[in-house]
Amino acid sequence: MKFSELNLDSQLLSAIQKLNYDDCTPIQEQAIPPVLDGKDVAGLAQTGTGKTAAFVIPVMERILRARPIQGEVTEEQKALIEKRAYKDWKPQNFVLILVPTRELAEQVQDNINKLSVDSGLRGFAIYGGTGYDKQKEALKNGVEFIVATPGRLIDLYKEHLVDLKQVRAIVFDEADRMFDMGFKDDMKYILQRVPRERQLLVFSATLNFDVLNTIYQFGSEPVEINISRDQAKADNVKDQIFHVGSDEKPQHLLSLLKVHNPKQAIIFTNFKMSVERIAKFLVENGVPAMAISSLLTQAQRNRVIEQFKAENDMNVLVATDVAARGLDIKGVDMVVNYELPMDSESYVHRIGRTGRAGTTGQAFSLVGDKDIESLGRIEDYLKHKIEIGYLENDQLLKDFKPMTSSYDGHYPKSLDRARAPREGGRGGDRGPRREGDRGPRRERGDRGPRQDRGPRPEGQQKSAQGAGAQQTQGGGQRPDSRPRRQEGGPKRPHDAKRGEQRQPRNDQARKPHGQQQPRQGASAKKRVPMAAQKSIGQKVAGFFKRLFS
Repeated sequence: MKFSELNLDSQLLSAIQKLNYDDCTPIQEQAIPPVLDGKDVAGLAQTGTGKTAAFVIPVMERILRARPIQGEVTEEQKALIEKRAYKDWKPQNFVLILVPTRELAEQVQDNINKLSVDSGLRGFAIYGGTGYDKQKEALKNGVEFIVATPGRLIDLYKEHLVDLKQVRAIVFDEADRMFDMGFKDDMKYILQRVPRERQLLVFSATLNFDVLNTIYQFGSEPVEINISRDQAKADNVKDQIFHVGSDEKPQHLLSLLKVHNPKQAIIFTNFKMSVERIAKFLVENGVPAMAISSLLTQAQRNRVIEQFKAENDMNVLVATDVAARGLDIKGVDMVVNYELPMDSESYVHRIGRTGRAGTTGQAFSLVGDKDIESLGRIEDYLKHKIEIGYLENDQLLKDFKPMTSSYDGHYPKSLDRARAPREGGRGGDRGPRREGDRGPRRERGDRGPRQDRGPRPEGQQKSAQGAGAQQTQGGGQRPDSRPRRQEGGPKRPHDAKRGEQRQPRNDQARKPHGQQQPRQGASAKKRVPMAAQKSIGQKVAGFFKRLFS
């Protein structure tokens, strides 16, 4: 099906033609008609098959058809408008698109900007890690599209800057990823506050039962579209695995880049502290590389992405999964998994960064001993074995600078706000312990047993008379220390600093316990024994029990 056959608004069709979109992809061909009819849709398709346009284009069409009619229209056009337009669309209404990551929010917003170039529809991306001022200003001026991450949207809603009652359609893009990242409760919180008559659209490369169950809980019965029921990844991505040892991964990574010489490549690693280490290794061996992870600020991440998209010699990006679902760069022709991801869906999304929009791509995975379990899960998910690749001996580089085995104690400039964990031990905000900082720690048994060290010096021996006396480092008794009172012995007299022994109030003799009169102005409540009083912990536990019961 061609876009020209969909009878779209002329302004929207003009923008589509400027982007050189002609034929609909399979997900677009099946999803756009029911969305135009106002139905809820749950769309499942491989990464890179045009899911964003599959919901942005029909929603834009419905908004444009809701505008006041200019000039004369035919009966056929009136019928089309009545069928597609959002009923009683008001200037304060908007479409809400929820995404899991900041990068994906920017990507969807970029698509909205391109498709609304002639129609004047407005959209704005709202996410954390940036200031509130521009976002508040955009919301104040009014927009037709809000693309947001759940956390920042809820913050603005609680400040009464976003009115969720004005939502006419809500889109969950990469819904399964939002569930994986812990946004399930946030999604339910938002769904509870938008109108029940809204249009609900859910799109992802991997829809799971939990996502669909949540949709049904909120009264939606979507049209289910599954383009990738029998095939999890796209046909135009060729993936291979290389069985290598952990110490051989740097050599194979460098050799693959040298042999295939990609125009743009993304290297994925599971660990954010490995991102800079891999990028540094590539740069030291003549491969221009950049790094992006959650350790960077949002401004730094934006600069890295813009530099990677631009046509320059910085054509290799080392990333964690933070970039697996937010980058839509048509020029990426190679992906390398330095480690296999723990879950199968992430593998599909990683290799889906290449071979986009009908182009071909290559995906290579370096499989070590620790990746074997992940490989089994991925092949079960794909329902086939992944082809095993190998490099000839003459293709393996022999002369290269080795990769540092671990964090070296120096913080890279791009990670100036991050603190590395201690090497080989607990996480923390201190660097690895360096030799010479302190002497070796003595073991518990270094001093030998008590009887081998002779008696304590006089004044330090533990006894009933002088037990617990404080000692100085030299081994003597502190001059201002006092011996502890023996059990049953006389009480220690008050010293001069504490003053003389206190006198009873009003110069009256203190009465025996239980016969004292209440203080003046105090309530004469009956005293409760200490054993009968509730502890603070019990009181707090009782409070929360009543609060959540």
